[in-house]
This record gives sequence, C-alpha cells and structure tokens, in this order.
Amino acid sequence: MPRCPWATTEPAITYHDQEWGVPVHDDRVLFEFLILEGAQAGLSWNTILKKRANYRKAFDGFRPEKIARYGNRDVQRLLADEGIVRNRLKIAATITNASGFLLLRQEFGTFDAYLWSFVGGKPIQNRWRTMTAVPARTAESDAMSQDLLRRGFKFVGSTICYAFMQATGMVNDHLVTCPRYGELGGAHRRRQTR
Repeated sequence: MPRCPWATTEPAITYHDQEWGVPVHDDRVLFEFLILEGAQAGLSWNTILKKRANYRKAFDGFRPEKIARYGNRDVQRLLADEGIVRNRLKIAATITNASGFLLLRQEFGTFDAYLWSFVGGKPIQNRWRTMTAVPARTAESDAMSQDLLRRGFKFVGSTICYAFMQATGMVNDHLVTCPRYGELGGAHRRRQTR
C-alpha cells in the first residue's frame, strides 16, 4: 500500500491506516487527541503512540471531569509514572485544559461543536502530492490556537492545533497517492463524462 511516507513502522502504520484523518466527533476522544498532541511537543509522534495506553490509564481514560479535579497528589503520581512523558508543565496543562474543556462544553453544548466550528463543520479536503507541501499551520489552526489560548488552554500553539486537526479528520492531509485519501472523502479529479 503506498501510504503517506511518515508511516513506515509500527505503531505509525496502524495509526495511519485506521485513525489518522478519520473525523472524530466524540468529546472524550477529541480531548484525548488534544492532550496527546500537546504531550508530543518536542518529541516524535511514535513516542506518544507507544505510550498511549499508559496515558489512558494514568489520566483516568482522559475523562475531563475527573482530570479537572486533580490535585498535588495526582501531579506527584504522574511525575513518577514512567509510562508517560514526565514533564511538569505538560501534566499541569492537561489539568488546566480539562477545566477549559468543561467550560467550553457548557458554552457550546459539546467540545465537538466548538472545535469543528473552525473548519465549518466538515473536513477540509486538501490535495497534497508531497509531504513537503503539507503546511505546519494554517489560518484555521491559527484561529483555533488563538481562541484556545485566550480561554486559558496550554500547549495549543498553531502547529499543535494543526497536527490535532489532521489527526481528528478536520483536514484530510493524506497525500493524493495514498489510498486513505479517497477513503476519507478526497476526490481524485476525473474528466467529466456526459
């Protein structure tokens, strides 16, 4: 299968083939991806994928209601957990972002409705032929980042937000040569016939 060239080893291959770019509308899963993308800052995504099961266990299944109530004892427990990235700022950001998630859900009804508003409620279908053409950020990720930062979220810079948008299917950034591109709604240009 001519996959996108970044998916060459496990767990990236399975992630590419089954998850990356698939539209996500489940609030808890969206929260998980936002936290994991922030945790990835400065590291490889494969590192995070390998620790994902540990993250789910350490952070109570990424349930924001529970994480928002974490105190100092939880922070100390997480700092001692070798199964996750033990970075005090990233751990604190997860707790802060859980509280922000709860406020956003109150305001918009769902975290999903808020996040998908940045792409007009449906995936942006890009047409990239090479990985070098894929941007690290866009006007949409800039807007998402600025609004999340204004609301007190942490580790949500525009590049992190764009990676999040790619992961959760808000944009289809599979290369046009990748079978997943068409499977996820990307249309290959064809001559029109009557």
